[in-house]
Amino acid sequence: MVKARQRELAMVLIERYRRTYAEQAGIRLKNTPAPLFQLLNAALLLSARIPADNAVRAARALIDAGLTTPRSMAEASWQDRVDVITWHGYKRYDERTATMLGQTAEHLIEHYSGDLRKLRKQADRDVAALQRLLQQFKGIGKVGADIFLREAQNVWEEVYPYADERVSEAARHLGLADTVQGLAGLVARPDFPRLVAGLVRVDLAGEHDALMDAVRA
Repeated sequence: MVKARQRELAMVLIERYRRTYAEQAGIRLKNTPAPLFQLLNAALLLSARIPADNAVRAARALIDAGLTTPRSMAEASWQDRVDVITWHGYKRYDERTATMLGQTAEHLIEHYSGDLRKLRKQADRDVAALQRLLQQFKGIGKVGADIFLREAQNVWEEVYPYADERVSEAARHLGLADTVQGLAGLVARPDFPRLVAGLVRVDLAGEHDALMDAVRA
């Protein structure tokens, strides 16, 4: 009975929030250089202390502006990067973030020929090594690395199942499984990143009680 209720709650969560942050930003995520780079940018933007929806709008705006590859980002002027993210709600850290976006692109070009799959190869598909290498990019700390890996786990299969402490805390608050493996067992594998993103959104919005009420109704 407990397991059935947990599964029901997980499905309500997925139905309510539906999309990962990458999907919301318009990133067609697959294991190729451009979408992986776009996800890295989204993780950088989302890890700042601004509303997540503003960060997602800025990530989508970078794509719409054609800044979709490390080369195009590195070759864009600092002012161009500032303008794109500022016009789309990313105002608090816009100048610093514009600098870090350029530095991240340059680091990716210099160390991995613009291809995050080479970072994955260097990490030998070890999750702890992936976390460490991701944090070598400007603007990608532990939070940013967690965001990237949460979203990438369906295309980098060694990462699955991935849920950081924020996700686990939200799951515990809702009475869901208290281990990552247990949480992953509540939904089909393709839906797990959506469940994880939904738990983050619940936590950010403080909607734990509202979600529980929806299940009880």
